[in-house]
Amino acid sequence: MLGWALGFLVIALLAALFGFGGIASASAGIAQILFFIFIIMFVVSLVIGLVRRAG
Repeated sequence: MLGWALGFLVIALLAALFGFGGIASASAGIAQILFFIFIIMFVVSLVIGLVRRAG
């Protein structure tokens, strides 16, 4: 999932470089959403791993 977020970030940067503002802002928004989903999934898996190890 982090790879997808980085991919959309690269697309956003390239679109902004070439002057496509709408595509750049949409890609940046998608990258931001995917990044936060990745962070949430990482924290959940970390907590589950700690609970399994303790139990």
